[in-house]
Amino acid sequence: MDMAKRILQVIGMIFRYALAHGIARRNPAAEFRPSDILKPTSQKNMARIDARELPALLRSIELYHGKHLTRLAMKMMALTFVRTSELIGARWEEFDMDAKRWTIPAERMKMKSPHIVFLSRQTVEVLELLRELSGAEELLFPGEQNRKKPMSNMTILKALERMGYKGRMTGHGFRGLASTILHEQGYNHEHIELQLAHAPRNEVSAAYNHALYLEPRARIMQDWADFLEQTMKKESSFN
Repeated sequence: MDMAKRILQVIGMIFRYALAHGIARRNPAAEFRPSDILKPTSQKNMARIDARELPALLRSIELYHGKHLTRLAMKMMALTFVRTSELIGARWEEFDMDAKRWTIPAERMKMKSPHIVFLSRQTVEVLELLRELSGAEELLFPGEQNRKKPMSNMTILKALERMGYKGRMTGHGFRGLASTILHEQGYNHEHIELQLAHAPRNEVSAAYNHALYLEPRARIMQDWADFLEQTMKKESSFN
């Protein structure tokens, strides 16, 4: 279903371009939804809010009264839209602050190939705060009981539930929100998919696919962080 939605978004952008240039008279992609044709699939812990609710969510994260490390984990999740396991397992040795890159090794990736996450200015600021909390550890997000192991993969989900988002938002939901909004804003589909580490990878391509389109992907990550920052400011102006 998610793939069908992404394909429909791309087709919709093509037809909007065609309409704007007089090539087409209508946009058939706007006349139906994937759910009109495909049966919905039930996915565990994949819930996410509507994009219109993002400003309130960001504000709630900023004002979160729980542990500071958990709040920063949610901010990192929003900024980088990596998978929960990839975030909580992050090690300081994976970060190149000079190059502003976080390289997640293949063994920690779902697709079993390395993944580059570009560090926006806002993400670097969060990392600087994290340095004060966990900089002496190997892990960015060490567990409370055992500092050699990462925090529980339920930590972010439970924090979101305490903020009032039970059944409506998950850590994985940040990935869906980023994908939807970036596609709507017209960014290249392949670049988004690579940054989400969605791109199909086989034994031949795994060695180099992670390093494709680095410049536009870096731009996407900074633009996304700027978008979140502006969204937060708009929400704050109404409160």
